[in-house]
Amino acid sequence: MSDNLLFSIFPNENFVDLGLYQYGWEQCDPLHSYGPYARNHYLFHYVISGTGTLLSNDSAGNTRTFQIKSGQGFMIFPKQINTYFADETHPWEYAWVEFDGLRVKEALELAGLTMENPVYRSNAKDLSLDLKNEMLYIAQHSGQSPFHLIGHLYLFLDYLTRSSSSRKMLQGGKIRDFYIREAMSYIEQHFQNDITIEDIAVFCNLNRSYFGKIFRDAVGKSPQEFLISYRMTKAAELLKLTGLSIGDIGNAVGYPSQLHFSRAFKKTYGISPRQWRDENKITEKK
Repeated sequence: MSDNLLFSIFPNENFVDLGLYQYGWEQCDPLHSYGPYARNHYLFHYVISGTGTLLSNDSAGNTRTFQIKSGQGFMIFPKQINTYFADETHPWEYAWVEFDGLRVKEALELAGLTMENPVYRSNAKDLSLDLKNEMLYIAQHSGQSPFHLIGHLYLFLDYLTRSSSSRKMLQGGKIRDFYIREAMSYIEQHFQNDITIEDIAVFCNLNRSYFGKIFRDAVGKSPQEFLISYRMTKAAELLKLTGLSIGDIGNAVGYPSQLHFSRAFKKTYGISPRQWRDENKITEKK
C-alpha cells in the first residue's frame, strides 16, 4: 500500500445498531476523482487539508455541486449517485468511514445532514478535532478487535452529531419509538417462523401502511428490508459458528426453501452461503 493511502475493510461481525464496513485515509493527487457511483451504506469523508468538489443527487434526483474545504466533511447516503474530485492546485487529504445500522438515520437527522444538505460544518473546533482523531484512529488501527473499532465508531458518531452546525433537536418520538421497539422484539422472537409484515403490524395494533411509514422513518429501511437483513445476519452467524447444512440454516432463519434462502443471502452479501462459509468459518485450533 502506498504512503499516501490507508484502506481497510471491516470484518463483518453483524453489529445491528451500528456497523462498520470500510474505512481509510488518503492524500489525494491533483484532480483525483471517484464516481459516479452509488453506495449501499452511509459514507462520510472529513477533509483534513486541501479542497475539492462533490457532485451528488438530492432526493428529487437533481445533481447539486458543493465545494468542500479543510475542516469540513461530506455525507454520502445509500443509493445516492455521487462523484467527488480533488482540487487541481490544493488536492484534499481526507479520512473516511463507511457505516450503517439502526441508529444511523436518527443520528444524521440530529446532525442535520441530508441528501439536500450533505456538507458537514463544525460549530465546535474541539469536537471536530475529536471527530477527525477518531476517524484517523480507526484508519490506523485496523488490527484491533471489531468491538474496539465499533467503540471508536460510536465516539465518531457522537462527535459528529454534537459538533454539526446544522444540528437539530429531535421532537418527541416516544410513542413511535415504543412501536419500533415492539416490532423489533417481535422480529427477534419470531424471525425463524413464516411471519409477514401484516403479522408484525397486527402485533403492534397498527394499520400496516402506517406501521410501514413510521418504521421506515425511524430505521431507514422498510419492515421487509429489516426482516430480511435480520434473518441474513443470523444466517451468517450460523454459517460462521456451526456445522449445520445450508438447508438447515435456511430453515432456521425462516426459509424452508434452500433456493429462496440462497438467493436472499447472495443478494445481501454478494456471494453464496457456501462461499461465505468457506471465507469466514471459524475452526477450532488443535
